[in-house]
Amino acid sequence: MKQLALVFIGGGLGSTLRYWFSKYLNNYETGIPYGTFAANILGSLLIGIILGVALKNETLSQNTVLFLATGFCGGFTTFSTFAYENHIFLKSGDFMSFALYTIASFVIGFAMVFLGMWLVKIF
Repeated sequence: MKQLALVFIGGGLGSTLRYWFSKYLNNYETGIPYGTFAANILGSLLIGIILGVALKNETLSQNTVLFLATGFCGGFTTFSTFAYENHIFLKSGDFMSFALYTIASFVIGFAMVFLGMWLVKIF
């Protein structure tokens, strides 16, 4: 039950921060979702760092990893919003934004996970 509560609280904090990112960074005039992109990229870096530290030092407890990686990063990053925003691009015929947003999100997101784990490894 404690682990469920940790994921719940972490997810709530992450979701609240993602809401703030979307509210203040998304460009509603052009439809470009900078906030979602930033949250997904930053969340990818954070989960790389968190899991890198957990693997390298074994200093993070399972509960801490659940709170930070599963809860916070899970709530902060969002595949469903990413998918919806891409739906909007496709529906409006903006294939260039769709392609750039999708490719950049995947490529940079994966790179940030690896960067986070690499940073932990070298420090």
